[in-house]
Amino acid sequence: FWSAVANTLQGWALGLGLAILLAVPAGILVGSSRLAYRALRVPIEFLRPIPSVALIPLAVLVYGTGLESKVFLAVFASFWPLFVQTLYGVQDVDPVVTDTARSFGLGRFERIWRIRVPGAVPYIATGVRISSAAALLLAVTAEIVIGSAGLGREINIARQGGAVELMYALIITTGLLGWLLNILATRGERRDLHWHASQRELPA
Repeated sequence: FWSAVANTLQGWALGLGLAILLAVPAGILVGSSRLAYRALRVPIEFLRPIPSVALIPLAVLVYGTGLESKVFLAVFASFWPLFVQTLYGVQDVDPVVTDTARSFGLGRFERIWRIRVPGAVPYIATGVRISSAAALLLAVTAEIVIGSAGLGREINIARQGGAVELMYALIITTGLLGWLLNILATRGERRDLHWHASQRELPA
């Protein structure tokens, strides 16, 4: 049981971690450039709605049925919410602030690093929380469909063996795991963004 939980958490952590490493810099770069945003808007809107489950055959063909397929699907599912949140956060900065910084002689890189990135942090934090749930969902889905090690595979084995009680116990465990990860993400967001107005208005 604990080995299955560890395998699921491993796929979730790797998928979410890689998505953060890819989506946040990409969102900052694209969101900071009108030319890049206009050039990439169509490919983004084409790729974003693709269901991650539809890529399972491709993942199996390229990576097999091991951890790599699970991580690939988790990365694809969690990349887009985080990328879009980062992009919108960078673009939502008040133009007056950026114009003021420009008038004080700050260069383009300094304006991005000192103004746009801090302004996008609340959006990024929300994106991480959303992507965390997406990564867990696809990790478990990959375990069920392609048989990667984890809670999903144990659920499928219990179903095939007629162990209904065990199957539902594993399903409840998966739900509790997702709930726990969401609580941790919410608390981390509240702690790191205690300075933001949206967090100050929340009850302690």
